[in-house]
This record gives sequence, C-alpha cells and structure tokens, in this order.
Amino acid sequence: MKILFLHGWQSIPGGLKPTYLKDHGHEVLNPALPDDDFGEAVRIAQAEFDHGKPDVVVGSSRGGAVAMNITADVPLVLLCPAWKRWGTATTVKPGTAILHSVADEVIPFADSQELPRNSGLPDSALIVVGHEHRLADPESLAKMLETVERATR
Repeated sequence: MKILFLHGWQSIPGGLKPTYLKDHGHEVLNPALPDDDFGEAVRIAQAEFDHGKPDVVVGSSRGGAVAMNITADVPLVLLCPAWKRWGTATTVKPGTAILHSVADEVIPFADSQELPRNSGLPDSALIVVGHEHRLADPESLAKMLETVERATR
C-alpha cells in the first residue's frame, strides 16, 4: 500500500511513525513541510498527493490539519490533528479515522471529540490510544498501522 504521511510542526520526514509504516511493508511518501507557511505546506502535500496517488493519507498533529485541507479522494487517518490551530477545514469526510490520547499535552482531546460530531461521523471514528501527544509508544504505533491497513479495505 502507498501512504502519504504528513508530519507535524517542528518534525521532519523519516521520523518514527513513517519509518514504522515503511518497516511494515508499505511505501511511504513523506514530504518535508515548512513550519512557517501553512499554505505552502498544503500546496506541497497536494502536489505529493496528486503525483504519488497514495491509497491513504496519514497526518500527524499539524500534518493532520494539512491532510484536512487537501483534496484527497482516499481515506484519512489523523493522529492528534491540530485542526483548530491551522487551516480552515472544520470537518472530515466519511471513513476518516482519528487517533488521539486523552493525556495529550499539546492538542486538546476535546478537539478530536468535536471533529466527528462536526462531520457526522460515528463515535467509532475516534480511537483513544496512547499516553501523550506523539503517539510513539508501541501500542499507538500498532494501532496506527492497524487503522491504516483497515482504512483501505
């Protein structure tokens, strides 16, 4: 499966989560997104999506906000999406999955509770996992992989 992974603010390509997906047999497109220009980050992500034709888009934190602001006709998997801080999108399309930790110290968990309600998604769209914002623990990484693989079935 081909995955477009959009990293978070002050993150870089090749981090733990995209590497985890790659190590589990997936092709991962992981462009560098500028921290200081959200519009440019969206343009880069859109160009990568259009050129790479991924099967699913994964967005982490600010990358989740970027994912919400591109035109993508594939499932989205959002990890602690920072949609209230960046971009203009306030809803997501059917089939979107959101992973978030109740103990997130950066992005309020309530933001991810609000997003499915705004979007008319079932409560099951929000998957509670992890112990902090990064979702870098083994359980969170495994749940991300499972959710990504399930999204394209």
